[in-house]
Amino acid sequence: MSGTFAVRFTDSARADLIRLFDHLLERAQTENDLAQAQTSIDAVRSAVELHLSRSPFLYRKAGVSPFLRELIIPFGRSGYVALFEIVDSTTVSVAAIRHQLEDDYH
Repeated sequence: MSGTFAVRFTDSARADLIRLFDHLLERAQTENDLAQAQTSIDAVRSAVELHLSRSPFLYRKAGVSPFLRELIIPFGRSGYVALFEIVDSTTVSVAAIRHQLEDDYH
């Protein structure tokens, strides 16, 4: 399947981005850390939009359904994981985003 998919973030996924950003801000000790917090969230959003808009079926399955998948987003020494669903032939819905060191999606 080829083409362009519209990538939509659910309210829950947007809340995850805010939660992750807040966590980074809480841990920030320098001005550089504050900038890095924004850079990391921007990197997650960019990776999700770039990769899922082009080829969502390339990424690993996250359950029984072939339409529920995960995108691994490397960043620094670890990274993030985006749980998404291919809704139809034109739409991908991002359901959740977590840091790779977190136990599971919320």
